[in-house]
Amino acid sequence: MISEVLLTTVISTAAAAAGTVAFALLFGVPRRFFPYCGIIGGAGWFLYSLLEDRLSAAVATFFAAVLVMLLSRFFAVREKCPVTVFLISGIIPLVPGAGIYWAAYYMVTDQLAEATDAGFAAVKAVAAIVLGIVCIFELPQELFAIGRKKTKR
Repeated sequence: MISEVLLTTVISTAAAAAGTVAFALLFGVPRRFFPYCGIIGGAGWFLYSLLEDRLSAAVATFFAAVLVMLLSRFFAVREKCPVTVFLISGIIPLVPGAGIYWAAYYMVTDQLAEATDAGFAAVKAVAAIVLGIVCIFELPQELFAIGRKKTKR
């Protein structure tokens, strides 16, 4: 029988992939790239959900952002389109929206210690996303040419 943790992880990964595709639609990504966007967002969330129990949330977010950026660069080279087509929608599941919400909520309700904790956790997650993107963005383009589609001459 499937364990409850595995089932929860699979369902949340599918939800992250669907949410990524929804944001791709919102951002005007061409339809032919929707499957790639879903794979990228789902893979990033899957890695994050595997690592969050073993590592801190910021470190898990960093590694998930690295995976999202790697896949975004790979598919961008393969499909000959800008990396932002995949990256912007693919990173959405990792954005700490709830942390920012709770930081603002605690601040408004005058719970400053909780606001500081939630805000600092959100800032760490955002910094982890930025560092993960920058680390992979600095790699040479030729490393991602493995899956490039061949053009007819």
